[in-house]
Order: sequence, then structure tokens, then C-alpha cells
Amino acid sequence: MPAPSTAKGPDSWPPDYVKVWAWRQQQLLHLEASPALRYGALVYYAEHPVDWINHWVDTYDPRNVAKGRPARIPFILFERQEQMVHFLLACMRGEESGLIEKCRDMGATWVAAAFTVWNWLFRPGASIGWGSRKEMLVDRLGDPDSIFEKMRMIIDGLPWFFVPEGFDRKKHLHYLRIINPANGSTITGEAGDSIGRGGRKLIYFKDESAHYEKPERIEASLGENTRVQIDISSVNGPGNVFHRKREQAVEWRGGEVAKGKTNLFVMDWRDHPEKDEAWYETRRSRFADDGLLHVFEQEVNRNYFAAVQGVIIPNEWVKSAIDAHIKLGLDVSGRVVAGLDVADEGGDRNALVRRRGPLMLSAKDWGEGDVGATTRLAVSECSRDGGVSLQYDCVGVGAGVKSEANRLKAERLLPRGIQFSPWSAGAGVERPDEHVEPGDDESPLNKDFYNNLKAQGWWELRRRFERTHRAVTEGLSYNADELISLPSGLPA
Repeated sequence: MPAPSTAKGPDSWPPDYVKVWAWRQQQLLHLEASPALRYGALVYYAEHPVDWINHWVDTYDPRNVAKGRPARIPFILFERQEQMVHFLLACMRGEESGLIEKCRDMGATWVAAAFTVWNWLFRPGASIGWGSRKEMLVDRLGDPDSIFEKMRMIIDGLPWFFVPEGFDRKKHLHYLRIINPANGSTITGEAGDSIGRGGRKLIYFKDESAHYEKPERIEASLGENTRVQIDISSVNGPGNVFHRKREQAVEWRGGEVAKGKTNLFVMDWRDHPEKDEAWYETRRSRFADDGLLHVFEQEVNRNYFAAVQGVIIPNEWVKSAIDAHIKLGLDVSGRVVAGLDVADEGGDRNALVRRRGPLMLSAKDWGEGDVGATTRLAVSECSRDGGVSLQYDCVGVGAGVKSEANRLKAERLLPRGIQFSPWSAGAGVERPDEHVEPGDDESPLNKDFYNNLKAQGWWELRRRFERTHRAVTEGLSYNADELISLPSGLPA
């Protein structure tokens, strides 16, 4: 049942809405005249959400008025939006969670809202949840920017034969709650720390979930109440729950979703038929002129690191270091050096990194275990390397590493070749009277530039990444011992 003007390429965009309205009116007359056709349509649309949206759902965009278009228009999905509907359906049927990483203005929330109403109509007993960081974003009566008002507009615009029997707007379109009296389906909304408190759900949508204040608490609540969480968000820097989920997610490429994984769906600006390179350059120039290029990178290019202040090692340098030993043909022989950071109390984690020359061999972290167990695990990890210099943080709880190492040595349980070297973050700098930049007498002395050994260590690590980046991108030559390479095959 294809409607007219639903071609998906940029040459056919925007659709001819006059023809779409005419087609809808014609179909409406046929369906109203025939109960058999209406019944067949309901059976068909119950299994075809994309066609249902394209044929009968309206959307709202007040910006259209400036272009000479009506603010309320038929919701004709472009190709990537159609794929998003199939993605949501695959997640729901496979009972696996999904993450939608999007740039701004891709209509993802409207698509999810339409998919929600489709479930509400055609899935008896379905309970669908929606959440966002603020209640006014979930529901604000009369405000089409709020999620529930979008769904009210969708329901209000449907032909009468789609409206559930016994439906009364005053009784069943509540604040933060929409009820289907005919089949018992419900849509409920929550905000902030209350997300996940409203009971079990078939599927739960978390709008702009990269921007939540306490995402871990929300994850704990939702984990008990739904098998299918759908995180929809623009990016908001690295390290938050949304970013960590995205890094571990498996990109969905059609068909069934990956089992036991968060499935990733990306909506890039290039997926929008109205956006081309000219649009991109114009918008980028405007942001640059306003001194907001970092906002452009985050909102349009989905750059997680664009808005982070005080970065020690820029993201571009890290990318250049991936497989740098292959790109530059580096010598990666020599003795293994390892660094052990011992966890303190609370949520802190132990960390062990091993390298040979410029090549990082492994990076491992773990949460449980006392200092003794941590030391033994580090020894076990390093035992395969032969001669190893194992540097450890000797301040605070790390002081116990030496005691455990001595015990292992006394009991002849310490593998030959492992040498423990204490490292104190607050110690004085190394080579204090040398210049920060060797051979540059204009650069400051180490003792004047660094506060302590920790600062010196971080800055020298930064310089390794910078040299590697310049070697890869500019062809500059450095000794291998001055560089760093991160193998692409390392986990995480």
C-alpha cells in the first residue's frame, strides 16, 4: 500500500505533501465505505509500522512556516528513519536493548513516539515507558517539544477507525499517562531519578540519556523492570554511561539483533536528505564565527571529546597511535615494562598496563581483591614476559605491594626476572636541572615546569602521543622509545 511521493533520495525531498494528503483522503473514503477494507487495513498495519506511519501519522515542525509549508504535515519517513523503525522492532522482538546515537535534528524522537503509539494501538497489554532528564521534557501540556504532547498530536490526527473503542480524550489522555481502554495498553512517563520506578515495561525509551545526572541509579532501576531499553541521545562527552555503552555496543546492520549485547544504531547528518556538504560547511562556518566550533563538533559530528575542557591528550593523537608500530615500522623488541595502580576504597579499580618498547601489550582493570590478591594477579600477568620491570604506585594502599612481593620471594613463588620498582606520584621530578625540551635552552627546567613526578609522567606521556601523531600525519622521524602504539586488537 505505498503512498505517493515517498521516494527517499535527496532529489525527491521534501515530499509532495499535497499529493500525500490527496492520497490519504482517497484511501480514507474507501476505508470508511467498507468495513471489510477497514478490517484488512487494521490487520495489515498491525505488522507494518513503517507503512502505518507513512500513511496516517502527522508530524509538527513550526520552522516549516518560514519555508512556505504548513507546520503540521504528513510524517513521511526518509530512509534512515525507516531503518530506525525496523531497528526498534528488531530490539523489541529480540528482547535486547538498543542505543541510538544521533546528531541533532534527525527526527529520532518523533520516530520513537510514532512507534510507541503504533505499539499502543496494535499490541494488547503493552506497557511502554518514556523518560528524560526533566519532567517538562517528558510532558508539558500544549508544548509539542515534549514527548507526550507529540504522542497526543499523533493520536488526535489519526482517522477515527484507528482510535480505540471507548477512547475518551479526557479520560485516557492523562498527564504522563496514555491509556488504551480497548486492549489495556499504556504509555507512561517518568523523569530524572524516578526513571524505572513505574513497574515492568515491554520497552522503555530514554530520551537524551547521555545528559542524565545519575545514570547509574537509573540503570539499576530499569534493569529490573524491562528487557528492552532504548537509549536515544546526542553525545555529551566521554566516560558517561551512554558513552561506555556505545563503546561496547554492536552496530546493527539489519535483520535480528545481537544477543546479549547493546545494539547500536547511528543517525548521521549525512543520512538526512535535506543535508548536504553545502549545508554542513555553512553551518560549520556559522558556529566557528560564534566561537562555538566545539558545540558543532559535538552536536553535528557526534564527537564525544569536542566539549571536554583541559584535555591532556587530544583524541586525534590517540587515534594516530592506533597501530602506529605498523604504520611507522617501529622496533618493538626489548624488555617488558609494567605499571600497576592499586585501587583505593569505594568504586576505584586496580589497573595494570604492560608495554614492550613503544608497543602497549595489554591493559587490564579489576575491582575486587585486597593488595595481596592484586599483587599476585599482577605477577601472574607478568610471568609470561621473562624479565619485567614492574613499577607500582607505592603511596597509600599501594605500599602493601612490596610486602606481598617480599613474601612471594621468600616462599620462592616469585617468578624469576620480575623486578618491583616503587613509584611515588608526589615525589620530586626526575632530571630536575634538565630542560623540558632537550636541546632547547629556551624551554623551562623540569624542576620549574612540573610540580611533582605525577605531573612529569602525565606530560611525558602526552609528548609520546604528540610525537606519534606528528610521525604518522607529518612524516617526522623520532626514536621508537619516544613513541607509543596502541594495537587495534586490544580489548576495550
